[in-house]
Amino acid sequence: MSEIGVTEAEQRRAQEQVLDVREDVGVADGMIPGALHIPMGQLTSRLPEIDRTRPVIVVCRSGHRSARVADALTGAGYTADTTAGGMLAWERAGLPVR
Repeated sequence: MSEIGVTEAEQRRAQEQVLDVREDVGVADGMIPGALHIPMGQLTSRLPEIDRTRPVIVVCRSGHRSARVADALTGAGYTADTTAGGMLAWERAGLPVR
């Protein structure tokens, strides 16, 4: 697992999977277009929804939760990176939100 910046995440998101691990209330304010929403607490039960053959970019509000999830995914055999600064940094950079 490595930490990538929001600019790199934006460049890679068309080819890779974006996984938003915030709770429902967090995503109500907007998500990265095309992101899959699986709250961190549901990750184990919903793991089959994540394509093991494609890298995963994990995002949360600030980057702390996503780092733990990216580590767990890496341990489970996925290629996963965390987004530095999370959605706070994404929105500060003026990147698209749906």
